Amino acid sequence: MIVLEVLFWLCLGLLVWAHGLYPLFAALLARLRPRLVRKSDLTPTVTVIVAAHDEEDVIERRLENLLALDYPAERLEILIASDASTDGTDALVEAFAARDPRIRLLRYERGGKLAAQNRAYREAGGEILAFSDANATWATDALRKLVQNFADPDVAYVCGRLRLQRADGSNREGAYWRYELWVRERESLLGSVTGGNGSICAVRAADYIEHRFGHDLGFPYKMVQRGKRAVYEPEALAFEKPSAEQEDEYRRKVRMFEWCWLTVFQGGMFRQLTPVYWVELVSHRLLRYASGILHLVLLATNVALVREGIVYDLILIAQGLFLALAALGRRRLRIPGASLAYYYTLVTWATVASLVRYARFGVPGVWQRVEGTR
Repeated sequence: MIVLEVLFWLCLGLLVWAHGLYPLFAALLARLRPRLVRKSDLTPTVTVIVAAHDEEDVIERRLENLLALDYPAERLEILIASDASTDGTDALVEAFAARDPRIRLLRYERGGKLAAQNRAYREAGGEILAFSDANATWATDALRKLVQNFADPDVAYVCGRLRLQRADGSNREGAYWRYELWVRERESLLGSVTGGNGSICAVRAADYIEHRFGHDLGFPYKMVQRGKRAVYEPEALAFEKPSAEQEDEYRRKVRMFEWCWLTVFQGGMFRQLTPVYWVELVSHRLLRYASGILHLVLLATNVALVREGIVYDLILIAQGLFLALAALGRRRLRIPGASLAYYYTLVTWATVASLVRYARFGVPGVWQRVEGTR
């Protein structure tokens, strides 16, 4: 029985730490010992890389948005890395390129987003490489806000602030995303963030790494391992439409967490880190990815410990009520908290489903866009 009790309290403690206490700890530490970035309004040469696969619905809007950026035209290059697009994407990009020499179309065989980005990097001429998704748009000053952080020689990677537009359906990703960005800003003040953002980010060309673990999670810790910083710039704004329904978001999260598990097991992400950043990475990333397993063990041990004390009984009742609230959210009943409970349950289960898929099949190289995000 003592083993069950230890497992129960360990899982409960780790969940409370990861989702509640760690953000408060990061905020307090950032207030006590902030590490500010030395910014300046510089304008290095920049190559913006957009990986695209069958994006004819949004690619014109993306190009018009990039061409309208408040940045010196002679210092901006735009590369569209077409990952074997079969629709009208390539023709639309070529039409833009004929009118504006800053734009180049790069055609590649199907290899996935990361492969397209790595290939485009080899053909980029900018001192700074900026990355964005085809369905995103940037504020006109977003690029300037990003690159001003590179005035600090310690900064190798910068991610901006993605604002999710209101979903057409039931997805509650926006509520989580606001919480995530709050934590990210505190981590940046501590020194470096633990995760980036594919919709709006930039890296020094000299610090770019070709690897198979993706930019969002891979670049921040890789920069820290090199003695550099990966920071968050909240004034560099991007806008994107989230998936419409909770179930669509679940499928997106499963795909995303597969890459996260790959990084955890094969990316060497916990080596050569400062003690503070190691705590950040374990608390914000590893424990988040393990939250599904922690919840399952917590529930199983809680059931086994029923009648071992009033505390166990009350916590089991609380878990049951939360799952019941999530079930009501699944039925889309207008009950306060039900939709968020369902979102949390789906995303937490996605961490388990992705681990199983990763163990069985590995990580697929190519991606399919999520419905409702264009």
